[in-house]
Amino acid sequence: MRTDPDRLRQEMMTWRHHLHAHPEFGFEETRTSDFVATKLREFGLDDVAEGIGGTGVVGTLKRGSGNRAIALRADMDALRITEQGNRPYCSQNPGIMHACGHDGHTAMLLGAARMLAEDGDFDGTVRFIFQPAEEWGRGALAMLDDGLVERFPFEEIYGLHNMPGLPIGRFETRAGSVMSAEDNFEIVLTGVGGHAARPHSGNEVLVAACALVTNLQTIVSRRLNPSDIAVVSVTELITDGTRNALPGLARILGDARSFRPEVSASIEQQMRVIAEGTALSHNVSAAVTYTREFVPLINDPMLVEEAFEAARTFLPPEEVTRAHEPMTASEDFARFLDHVPGCFVFFGNGENSPPLHNPTFDFNDDGLLHGARFHAAIVRRRLPVG
Repeated sequence: MRTDPDRLRQEMMTWRHHLHAHPEFGFEETRTSDFVATKLREFGLDDVAEGIGGTGVVGTLKRGSGNRAIALRADMDALRITEQGNRPYCSQNPGIMHACGHDGHTAMLLGAARMLAEDGDFDGTVRFIFQPAEEWGRGALAMLDDGLVERFPFEEIYGLHNMPGLPIGRFETRAGSVMSAEDNFEIVLTGVGGHAARPHSGNEVLVAACALVTNLQTIVSRRLNPSDIAVVSVTELITDGTRNALPGLARILGDARSFRPEVSASIEQQMRVIAEGTALSHNVSAAVTYTREFVPLINDPMLVEEAFEAARTFLPPEEVTRAHEPMTASEDFARFLDHVPGCFVFFGNGENSPPLHNPTFDFNDDGLLHGARFHAAIVRRRLPVG
């Protein structure tokens, strides 16, 4: 008997609302992992492994005699954001909420696992990867460091994300660069603070910090090739000053986005030159810390075409669209693509959806069945019977 889509959609809604009400931050997803593992066992998967990379879960489902394996991945973690709204399933964990839709991603992959376990129609092995700590770019690495690829081998991997602004039922992706790398930086300026009425008696750092924030904007506009996509954003400026005291310490924090390693390296080099030069001109010192948190997400061209064909099996052709440009957001899924080829896709969350990471955001339940069907369709396409 084939899976009843109406029943499955209702079940996925119930699962998602439960997950939304009980969000957990990265590497703290113990309740979420228990829920996922319990459901996978209920569906009759061949193996369910817990604690992979801390709180990750990997389910394995085999059918037929095929020796190929593919992986499907969903992220489970929530954000440190206080939810706004009065939904009956609002977050019961103060200061934590599913503001990026990972509750929906988890529910969709659970739905696909149920569908494939009940219906089969594939020949080979499917790995269902439920990943912790996507939001701060550590979960995929933790699972890989825990032997994910060696313990649960697979030849290719697929993932998806909801996208506010796209209509429900719209599918979108592209070959090559899809999402950018994310680098984080902190610049500490050190001088001599003092009385606000006597700036000449010390070497305060606030004017230098303000100049440096402005100077950093020239990295993209004047120091990089205009054909390279890059963003440098200062997000915090913190000092030890007060209303009548000039600061002697300032911290400038932010992030940089790019799509090629050499561009990232150039941004770091130019940032160090500008920081040191600006500090010298204001008679203070500068120390730069630069880290690389996310790598660029690069889709395999052939698997992108396979994803398009899979989506067309359940969506109208006009709703299966090719993205024209990459986006400068980042995604931990990219770490898996360092090991196997794969494809990351987007499904619409509604044209009027609040943006991701907004305290009023909510995953649109009308998109649940589309995600589950895509996961199942790509399995059947890549692991065909006969």
